Amino acid sequence: MTITDEPEQNGAGTLPEPDPAIPRQFISWVTLALMTTASVASLRPSPSMAIYGLAAVFLYLLPAVVFLLPTALVGAELASGWSGGIYRWVSEALGKPLGFVAVWCQFAMTIAYYPSLLAYVASTFAYVIHPSLAENGLYVAIVIVVIYWTGVWVTCRGTKTVAGLSSLGLIIGTLVPGVVLVVLGVVFLGQGNASAAPMSTDHWLPPWTGLASLVLIVNNFLSYAGMEMNGVHVSSLRHPRAEYPRSIFLATGLVLLIFILPALAISWVMPSGQLSLTAGLMQAFQAFFDHFHIGWMTKVVGIMLVMAALGGMLTWLAGPAKGLVTLSRQEGYLPPFLQKFNKAGVPRNIMVAQGAITTLIGVLYAFSDDVSSAYWMFSVITVQIYLIAYLLMFVAVVRLRKSQPRVERGFVVPAVTLVAGVGFVASVLALAIGFVPPDQFGKGPLWRYLLIVGGGLLVLGVLAPAAFLKFRKPGWIHPDHRPSRSAA
Repeated sequence: MTITDEPEQNGAGTLPEPDPAIPRQFISWVTLALMTTASVASLRPSPSMAIYGLAAVFLYLLPAVVFLLPTALVGAELASGWSGGIYRWVSEALGKPLGFVAVWCQFAMTIAYYPSLLAYVASTFAYVIHPSLAENGLYVAIVIVVIYWTGVWVTCRGTKTVAGLSSLGLIIGTLVPGVVLVVLGVVFLGQGNASAAPMSTDHWLPPWTGLASLVLIVNNFLSYAGMEMNGVHVSSLRHPRAEYPRSIFLATGLVLLIFILPALAISWVMPSGQLSLTAGLMQAFQAFFDHFHIGWMTKVVGIMLVMAALGGMLTWLAGPAKGLVTLSRQEGYLPPFLQKFNKAGVPRNIMVAQGAITTLIGVLYAFSDDVSSAYWMFSVITVQIYLIAYLLMFVAVVRLRKSQPRVERGFVVPAVTLVAGVGFVASVLALAIGFVPPDQFGKGPLWRYLLIVGGGLLVLGVLAPAAFLKFRKPGWIHPDHRPSRSAA
């Protein structure tokens, strides 16, 4: 998943009601489809699917049908009926404590996400300096720590210019490199070169050697995460019931093309046994550029990909934290120390606390002899924490359909129980499969994999929000949101 959605939308509970005095501004369903594509599509997961070769097509289509479409449709109904994001949705259906858990998981998943994102940045930038650094744990650790804290420093100054980096990143870091990669791959095959991965029809499905052979598909759930965020724009369509499904199907098609074609191009030139999950994209570019005798382009593309990734990180860095803090000031979920904003309106204290954990995770890379394996484990933790929020969302839409049937919705999911049920079951299966180490990383002990993945999910996704709810005090509500004595 590329996290480039508008940060304030992730701050559930912070969106104001629309002002009726302001005329509505309509957008076309095609525009909404392009916005959705920009918020989801990315080249970063391509190497993990390129390992499967032609079977990557199936492994992208399956979660698109059972997860991507349900989340988009359910998110549209909830967003068009209740403003305020996932906190409002889950709170209305299941109560405020579970609403807080959902919002917390949207924030907590970034704690594991940023190290994996920055490990990708480090491995990509290594091809600008020296490719051998891509699998050097100490180098990756230094890059994670330095870039994260630099991002915090920039964000805490309220720099507005970073807001535009997200859209620019889609073009510079996704569309242009993606098109170049696919074109190079087509020309490569057109010259009569053999594909590194078999492309015959009997390779449409991945070889079955047990669950471990399919574990990398879990990464696709993270790749598709965020699709529901654009449901807030359903009210900007002139005919939501007819146009929103068109928009979603177009966006799904575009997202699949951006995911599938680069993954196939990588598989054409890079044997799966040599493919790195963090540096696989750059491995493919280098192989293609070297083949066409333009190796100097590797550094150019590396800089483009790094700029796009860093732009997305900066754009989204304070978003989930700001939403969580804003909600906590209203409801008292976090201690006052973690609720403070600096002069620029940035939740600096909670970002520093988050950074301490991110630094610890980054340091762990220095002791890892397999950067790709470490990258995968933190990606799984990210997915599993995020899936908790999705599980609550799927339950909420069914519950609200029964408990609040009269609430006007701009879009209504057909067969909502079936759609939400498919999404719920798919999320549970993805969460469970994440505990199975993939075939590609069978060297390390199983207990270490389970300890890191299970421990990360338990601590960040379960114990942390439970502790905040248990020790929550009335005095944690910010004075601006406490009932006045006269009102009482």
